[in-house]
Formats: sequence, structure tokens, C-alpha cells
Amino acid sequence: MHRYDLISCHDCGALYRKRPLRPREKARCISCRSVLYRAAPGRGAHARGASAELSKVVALTLGAALVFLIAQFFTIVELDVNGLTSSATLLGSIRVLWSEQMHIVATMVFLFTILFPAIELASLLYVALGLRGGVKVPGFNRVLRAVQTAREWGMTEVLMIGILITVVKMTSLATVLPQPGLFAFGALTLMLAIVVSFDPKALWNLGDDLTRQALPGIRYKAFAPGAKIVPCHACGLVAPPLGKGRHLACVRCGTALHVRKPDSINRTWALLIAAMILYIPANLLPVMVTYSLFGAQDDTIMSGVVLFWTSGSKGLAIIIFIASVVVPMLKLGVLALLAFTAQRRSRWRPRQRTILYRMVEFIGRWSMLDIFVVTLTVALVRFKSLAVITAGPGALAFGAVVVLTMLAAMQFDPRLIWDPVDGQVPGEEEPVVVANTGNNTVIGEQHV
Repeated sequence: MHRYDLISCHDCGALYRKRPLRPREKARCISCRSVLYRAAPGRGAHARGASAELSKVVALTLGAALVFLIAQFFTIVELDVNGLTSSATLLGSIRVLWSEQMHIVATMVFLFTILFPAIELASLLYVALGLRGGVKVPGFNRVLRAVQTAREWGMTEVLMIGILITVVKMTSLATVLPQPGLFAFGALTLMLAIVVSFDPKALWNLGDDLTRQALPGIRYKAFAPGAKIVPCHACGLVAPPLGKGRHLACVRCGTALHVRKPDSINRTWALLIAAMILYIPANLLPVMVTYSLFGAQDDTIMSGVVLFWTSGSKGLAIIIFIASVVVPMLKLGVLALLAFTAQRRSRWRPRQRTILYRMVEFIGRWSMLDIFVVTLTVALVRFKSLAVITAGPGALAFGAVVVLTMLAAMQFDPRLIWDPVDGQVPGEEEPVVVANTGNNTVIGEQHV
């Protein structure tokens, strides 16, 4: 059996043997319906196909990197109020937050909108250029792990929505003049969406084929039914069962392997409880404070929603309400349910709970929308004695809630949902294959 032929489901831990897919097909787990893999050049693909795929990755990543630089250094939007002008770049907005002693909020915005996207683009370009030239670059494994970590925390698409909401909000206060940075962020969002669709795990396979070195310590034979497997969630390699009392590192990328994440439920509860406590001041304390000729005015999250609703921007009010109120409450409730049922080893609706987990993973970052709106608004409304907006303590509490809930979702091991279910750690099965054929969807299952 080839080392790429085995794959483990990330969400339930089921083990499968890969089989070739036709273009536009994807394989799903029989148990939890998670997507296992999509059609892509792999073992048996012609060198020309792999080279073309690498060329595509290099071109897209290089283009995204250039647009990223334009977006960072060019003005996003400019305001004009009776001859008084104010403009903002992303770096300038972060600098304003820092100068107002909102160091933690400024750091979060810098990490999620600049540093992590930059790490992803630079790392992916570094590795892909090396493979395109037939070289496995130094630090190959660490750099690819950095790509995956940065991808989890990069929030360019959330920032773009935040920019658009800020622009619409400012139209009621001043004349809004779009600048090159606004269009650069729009292009960057689209390009990153394409880059993110490429799975970095495929680069590990290409790196192995390039070096043509056998991986030590693994005998690829059929696992016994019911055996515990230890897959590497970083590079995708399935390792042999973990020996009793031993710790195992992936023989390919060096990532530490565990049958289940250590203290997953306890860590999830700790982060979740901290987020619940901070959620109260996040909603009660002002996220922005406006100083004008009429005095000071505090704005909480809900008052901002009401302002958009009463001013006629009901669509934006709904978006902010969902992202800043509904989504955090939903995350807290769903994570509490998952942690409680996993702790009780419940067998209640495992597939539906897995879907809830995937939903929480997907929507977690979108709660940062309100923080990005605050960041840009604070930088734009700087009209001296006429009007000045500063960030309030609620922004710090709300940003902490978002980060804590994302960490809680990352600490929770979804395979714990399936452990109490009998027969959910199979031997080798053929995955479900979903083929997209025009407007029709063909689904089939086949067991070995």
C-alpha cells in the first residue's frame, strides 16, 4: 500500500483507503459526512500536471502578495466634512488604536489582518517556488505548518466586510471618497479565496516525491478493525497505532501525535467559561465613544445595530447583529453543548453534533467584524474639535471573547463525539464519493 493511500477523517477519526477521483469530485466520510479530499494531482499524476498545479499556486500567491502590499500602504478611504479631510490606512488605524492605549486590540487587528496573511502568503510562495524549481527548501515542514496555522487566524475577508460597513456608516456623516486601498483589499479578498482553496497537504506529497526517500518506521499494512490510529492532522500522513506509554511524532513533518488531544474537554471548558464571563462586559460597556460639540456619547454593540436600523441601513444592521450578537451567543451555546455531551460520553446524534462543530469552526472569525469596524471608524473620525471617536473598553472585552471562543473550538477534539458510538473506528473503507455533474449530484457508498 502506498503511503498516500490511507486517510483519516479529521472530525470522527474513521480510516479510509483513498481511491482516484474524477475532476470536480470530492470524497466524504460515511459516518460524519465531512469532506475527506477533493480531486487533485496526486500519486500517479503526470509530472506535467503537478508542475502546472505548482505554477498556478505560484502565480496566484505572487499576485496576492503584490496586491497585499498595495492594500497595506495605500489609503483605504477619505472623508470630507466642509473642507476638513481625514483618511485612513490599515496600518494607520492600528497606530491610532495603539496611541489610545488600546494595545491589545491593536495587536489583535495587526495579527489577524496583516501578520498572519503575510505569513501565509510568504510561506506558501517560498515552498511552492522551491518545489517548482525541483528543490525541497530548508525548513520545508516548519514552513508548511506555519501556512496552516496562519490560515486559521487570517481574517482578510472579515476585514473587507468591515471596511464596506464602515464606508456605508460614514456616508451619513461626511462625503466618502474611495481610495486605491479599498479596491486592493477587494481584489486581495478574492485572490486569497482562491489561494485558500489549495490544500497545503498536497505540497507534502510533492516534497516526498521530489526527494524520493522512503519514510522510516511505517509499515503500510491493513489496520485491524477497531484499532486506534494516530493520523497527522498537519501533513495528513496516517501513522501506526500509538504504543502504550509512548509519545509519537509524525515521521514526515515532526508534528506531535496524540490519539486524542490532551485534556481537550477541560481546556475547552476553561476557555469557554472565560469567554462567557467576558461576554457580559462586551455587551454592556461601550465599544466606541464619540466626542463632539454636543458632548460625549457612548455606543455599545446593540446601540450601533439600532443606529443602522433607524438610519435606513437595515441590511447592515442585520449583518452586524448576526455577526456581533447572534454568532457569539451561538458559539458559546454550541461549544457548551459539545463539551457537555462529550464529557458525558453521550451517543446522542453524533453526526448532527459534528455538523455543529464544523459550523462553529467556520463562523468563529466573523465575530471580529465589529472590532474591524471600530478600528477604521476610530482612525477616520479625527476632525479635531468637531468630532473625534475613540475605542471603548467594550472593544477589548469583545475581542477577547472572539479569540477565546476560537481557541475553545480549536482545543475541542471532535473525535470525542464518536468515541462512545459503537463501530465508528473502522478498518479500511471506501469513502462516499460526491460527483458534481452539472446540476446533478451523484452520491455513492461502497465498503471494502
